[in-house]
Amino acid sequence: VESFERIHRSNLVGMGVLPLQFKDGDSISSLGLTGHERFTIAGLAEADWIPRELVVEADDKRFQVIARIDTPKEQRYFRHAGILQYVLRELLRA
Repeated sequence: VESFERIHRSNLVGMGVLPLQFKDGDSISSLGLTGHERFTIAGLAEADWIPRELVVEADDKRFQVIARIDTPKEQRYFRHAGILQYVLRELLRA
């Protein structure tokens, strides 16, 4: 997306969805995206921490985006596939 309302971005992270934002000057139209692409984000699964900037590949296109996971707590939620899974795992550990 080009921008997020804070609550929508936070809700995505809480559901285990990685919110990605285009860098300044990039947009769906400037990158020639149609919505039918299959996106690949290399190195995401292996990273201990979600980097702020990521490289996305979509068909024959390659571009940088900003990962909008803004706090350490959101990092934990995302790594556990959402708030519910995080809380359940914490309860099982106790």
